[in-house]
Amino acid sequence: LSGHKIHAPKGVGALFLRKDVRLTAQQLGGHHERDRRAGTENVPGIVALGRAAELARQHLAAQEEVARLRDRLEQELQARFSGVTINGTAAARLPNLSNLSFAGVDAESLLIALDLQGIAVSTGAACSSGSTEPSHVLTAMNFPKQRIRSSLRISLSRFTTETDIERVLAVFPKLIERQRAQTR
Repeated sequence: LSGHKIHAPKGVGALFLRKDVRLTAQQLGGHHERDRRAGTENVPGIVALGRAAELARQHLAAQEEVARLRDRLEQELQARFSGVTINGTAAARLPNLSNLSFAGVDAESLLIALDLQGIAVSTGAACSSGSTEPSHVLTAMNFPKQRIRSSLRISLSRFTTETDIERVLAVFPKLIERQRAQTR
């Protein structure tokens, strides 16, 4: 579990292991956590993760609203543009994530254009931000390279509002049309 996914600080997380799973230490030097790791524990980060988990549990019902906002964003984008595909609809999805392909659009260029408008998106998994490699998840799903190169990941949270969705929907049209016009 990566803590920042539930609004804890970056750099703190948790690992759940079955009792029969054996780990080999990746760092040597200390005997923390039954010789599983070396180094001093990030106590403030651990406390913050615990509190974020408590708050996430308290606000679990809010995930239905997050899913509704995600679905609205996806449906509106598909209604406004041809060639918009929702990646991963065949499987159960997290309510706060949307991964969309925009035919005829270079996702990296669209990402930069959206960033200039104050809208943060990603072209891959959060764990590989800054990477220019295609999404390993979409690659594993056997999507064609062009579909992967035209895909964006949009993250929402319980703090996402209708106003946020309206803003994204207001900005997308000119950016998509500009991108598609450049590739014609």
